[in-house]
Amino acid sequence: MPNYLGVDYGTKRIGLAWSDELGIALPIGAFPGVDVPSYLEKLREVVDQKKINEIIVGYPIHMDGTPGVRAKEVDVFINSLEEVFEIPVHRVDERLTSLTAEQAIGKKTVRRKKQNLGKIDALAAGLILSDFLESRNIIPPPFV
Repeated sequence: MPNYLGVDYGTKRIGLAWSDELGIALPIGAFPGVDVPSYLEKLREVVDQKKINEIIVGYPIHMDGTPGVRAKEVDVFINSLEEVFEIPVHRVDERLTSLTAEQAIGKKTVRRKKQNLGKIDALAAGLILSDFLESRNIIPPPFV
């Protein structure tokens, strides 16, 4: 079974989550986004360390189902990932993932938002990856 990397794209930060054969999406952190030239090197470290076979990127879609304003940016980002890593890169609807991540972290924590932006991005990446795993039925069976 492949190792997956969930990515919450951003110009300021890129959130990451990882899943292995267990099929559980685990947020693993965030680092400076595409505005920082070394972002691909940092991604390479994660891809190599976690032995990633497929990358899952959140894709900005409006509530009406049309591509969001940043969709072209994300398309360019995905093209660079495909060229650099030569592994499959999938798009997953990311509607409401950041909002859900903020809610999951809790209102107290969100008040200290500057301190928690990386956590929110990583959790959003985890939600993106979870959606992908669920859509592919790559989720662990429920505990009985």
